[in-house]
Amino acid sequence: MISLTNNSMRMMEKSMEFLWARQAAILDNISNAETPNYKVKNVTFEEQFQLALEGADRKREGSGTQAAMRSAIENARWTATEPQEATRMDENGVNVTEQSVEAVRTAYQLQYVYQSISSDINVLRTAITG
Repeated sequence: MISLTNNSMRMMEKSMEFLWARQAAILDNISNAETPNYKVKNVTFEEQFQLALEGADRKREGSGTQAAMRSAIENARWTATEPQEATRMDENGVNVTEQSVEAVRTAYQLQYVYQSISSDINVLRTAITG
């Protein structure tokens, strides 16, 4: 059976999942900007994902490289943290300007991932239809 979901496509899918989770956390932060004692939620993914891929890359024993990479991609997870620092007297940690900038940055990253997926699908479509 031929698989059309190669490692790069799965990596883009995982990136999209992460970016959606980050966008949801940012929007939650902005919507709670006036809630007393609210702690900012930060979603991280890149560092752990990079470490997992580097670990899989070190396992270069023949055909096991592709399987190790796929396993690292499949098992990658994002994490949400809540720093304990507050920026205001009411113990709310939301900086709306900072969160707005992060929302725009994440939206651009999502747009890039969508364009990459679309490009890969167009290549497949061209290969199939000739």
